[in-house]
Amino acid sequence: MEPLDRDLDEGELELPSEPMLLNMGPSHPAMHGTVRIVLELSGEQINKADVQIGYLHRGFEKMCERGTWTQVFPYVDRLNYVSPMLNNVGFALAVEKMLGVTVPERCQYYRVILGELARICDHMICSGAMSMELGAFTPFLYLCRAREIFWDIFEEETGARLTHSFGRVGGMAKPPTADFKAMVRAGLARVLALVNDAEKLILKNRIFLDRLDGVGVISKEDALALGWTGVCLRATGAPYDVRRAHPYMVYDRFDFDVPVGTRGDNYDRFMCRQEEIRQSARIIEQALDQMPDEGPINIDDPRIVLPPKEEVYTTIEATIQHFKIVMEGIKVPAGECYSYTEAGNGELGFYLVSDGSGTPYRVRIRPPCFATTQGLSQLITGLMIPDVVPTFGSLNMIGGECDH
Repeated sequence: MEPLDRDLDEGELELPSEPMLLNMGPSHPAMHGTVRIVLELSGEQINKADVQIGYLHRGFEKMCERGTWTQVFPYVDRLNYVSPMLNNVGFALAVEKMLGVTVPERCQYYRVILGELARICDHMICSGAMSMELGAFTPFLYLCRAREIFWDIFEEETGARLTHSFGRVGGMAKPPTADFKAMVRAGLARVLALVNDAEKLILKNRIFLDRLDGVGVISKEDALALGWTGVCLRATGAPYDVRRAHPYMVYDRFDFDVPVGTRGDNYDRFMCRQEEIRQSARIIEQALDQMPDEGPINIDDPRIVLPPKEEVYTTIEATIQHFKIVMEGIKVPAGECYSYTEAGNGELGFYLVSDGSGTPYRVRIRPPCFATTQGLSQLITGLMIPDVVPTFGSLNMIGGECDH
């Protein structure tokens, strides 16, 4: 058989193909069981992506209307369950704003320290999971070990390792333990050493860098238009941090930097988180030095704070006060307010409406990763299939918070 003796047209050199649809998730290891992405592909290139959320929707806002204001704390624990203490503090500040009260200075420092420990845990697990998804399993184990150190501190202080339910309107459930400052100082040094060791394993790895550098890029203007906050926004070059822009509690007393990126890609998001771990450590060290060793944790208001147990068991007045707060709830004045804090993923906002009773009339949450997840389709369009997993991981989407 003679060979074909003619030049082929350009169209004949291209293999005929039609776009193919590929489902990633919800039963995909990187999708956390909470997200489904329908990809339209040409070969391995993504032409279009349809991101579908809601697989972990549990009716959080409606559940808040069924109990007292204090009974909401276990629910907010289960929003961002990687850093639940930040949710506790955010909701407590919102209710205290409605009441027009300010907690004692010692409590504010206590909240800051516990919150920054939770923020470090959040960032470490996000960075570790990104590393593992790219094949670097050892750094993930290093960072899990580091988180274990802080979890031991949380267990000692709150009695729980993960969902603490430790916040209270007007203070905290218990004062710091006698060894609190020593535990935090010792644990912080060990954690920072493990973070440094984990970075040494990956930040000079050419495969790791190539998979992140220049991938999943978004501009500052697009990020702002989508309502991004937190690390994902700061990685684009916008230095917005609620702790610096609108200081709450005692954050205006601390010296810390706001890390920002320049390109808004996966690498910048990774590095911003790593640097924020160190900035949170700076805040914790300053808070430990400034925190009073003595003083009340809760405000002195019998309408808001439960009486001491010994008084409940010995006086009828304290027994009645305890019964009324537990059964009827704290009477929050009728009105509405919006309160926001810097959580692990960005601005966590609570919009509260009260009708003057002991039960919330309406609780609306502004979850930071709900906005960032809306930008995932834009980030991965035009990329290859393997780039979806690290890009999705760099956003740190937490299903409980996003779907609430």
